[in-house]
Amino acid sequence: NRIPVLRAERNLSRVQLASEVGVNPQTIGFLERGDYTPSLELAFKICRFFHLPMEAVFSPDPFRPLSDQLYELPRKQA
Repeated sequence: NRIPVLRAERNLSRVQLASEVGVNPQTIGFLERGDYTPSLELAFKICRFFHLPMEAVFSPDPFRPLSDQLYELPRKQA
């Protein structure tokens, strides 16, 4: 998932995000480390908080690094 990246972009602590979505801060840590799969309800709350679709935050497969995604486009166009 991209929770750590999204938190960093918004300068949010685990405690702040946990408070916003109604969970314990440890739950956010477990999610970020991949030690816990969120319930559908929690996944929706997190996505709503970040104003992003589910597939932008969570994936059953590992996400490619953002730098690969960002810099792939200019190489294809060149």
